[in-house]
Amino acid sequence: MKKLDVLVIGAGAAGCFSAIKASENFKHAKIAILERSSKPLAKVKISGGGRCNVTNVISDPEELSKHYPRGERFLKKAFYHFSSSDMKAWLETRNVPLKLYPDGCYFPVSNDSQTIIDCFLNELKKNGVQLILNQRVETVKKLDSGLFEVRTPDEIFHSKAVIVTTGGQPKISGFEILKEFNLKIVPPVPSLFTFNMPGEPVKELMGIVQENALVKIIGEKWTSNGPLLITHWGMSGPAVLKSSAFGARILELKGYKSQIAVNWTGEENQELVREKIKEFTLSNKLVVNTPIYAIKSRLWTYLLEKAGIPNQFKCSELTPKHQNKLLEILVNDLYLMEGKTTFKEEFVTAGGVDLNEINVQTMEVKKVSGLFFAGETLDIDGVTGGFNFQAAWTTAAIAGKSVLQNK
Repeated sequence: MKKLDVLVIGAGAAGCFSAIKASENFKHAKIAILERSSKPLAKVKISGGGRCNVTNVISDPEELSKHYPRGERFLKKAFYHFSSSDMKAWLETRNVPLKLYPDGCYFPVSNDSQTIIDCFLNELKKNGVQLILNQRVETVKKLDSGLFEVRTPDEIFHSKAVIVTTGGQPKISGFEILKEFNLKIVPPVPSLFTFNMPGEPVKELMGIVQENALVKIIGEKWTSNGPLLITHWGMSGPAVLKSSAFGARILELKGYKSQIAVNWTGEENQELVREKIKEFTLSNKLVVNTPIYAIKSRLWTYLLEKAGIPNQFKCSELTPKHQNKLLEILVNDLYLMEGKTTFKEEFVTAGGVDLNEINVQTMEVKKVSGLFFAGETLDIDGVTGGFNFQAAWTTAAIAGKSVLQNK
């Protein structure tokens, strides 16, 4: 049997960072991390195409929290304790400079996720945190003594405090090790996925990106904006991924079959688009050669055909009926989604430990002293752009700072 002060379950982003922060705040504590696989920080390794989108330039807690379909109010409070600017500073003081890209994303200057992994592993080693791999946790319970007992097939651990950072789970059965504590678990469903559109001819335009589009799930009031990528299976890109995140539970209830409206102009005010089309009709150029809103030529031709406008028409020949039809296609182009595809290898779920169970000031379970959570194990998920990692860094930093405060 091994005795510890802090035991972290899961060596992902939140697990490693919470252990590092605990070791920084409690210098003499005995800290260990249990990881079921042979590779710590596996998701960090593959994120951002192997480059690791560490965080986002947005650091104001209120603005930052708006990028989380689940956990917005909770994280708005948490970000006052540790925001994206804090994570950037933490890395840079450890000789990991970051590069800011036009979309607001921060990546390591090396453009290699291994840089982040090496930094974390070095910090764990430097601070004396034991990383124990290939250890699958079977049970976690709290003893009458106040200590936690954590069992794996090979070992029994006793610890004053436990931080659970086992990541997002595809099924509620993934939370089985927590059954002892009778916590409310929000059933997990997929988030951040692309839209399959098997019956839509738009797939033939695969590879085209419309840099500023709006995507709406029909029946819902909100829209998502950003680049939209046409793929050989349907649609992807930030606008679609945001829509899938905010609509994760709605689309799951619909069986991932729904009408999707695309606004190719990115302009929410339809009257402004109407005025643009009126200006367009003052030209004697061929309609097919005069795309507006930076719409790519092949996509423009496709949209004109969908609107029933002949290629040989000049802009000045468009009738009011043609103009209305073009307006409708540009701002409310309808497609049928029939299924989803996971975005790359970055599996993200909506669901997890209900945030009402957690004290946001400490990440401790309100009714179980000494039990903490961080990262995607909580019912928190963000859109793409470094937001999911930032939620992991923030919740981990708070847990690490708080874990032995009352011990």
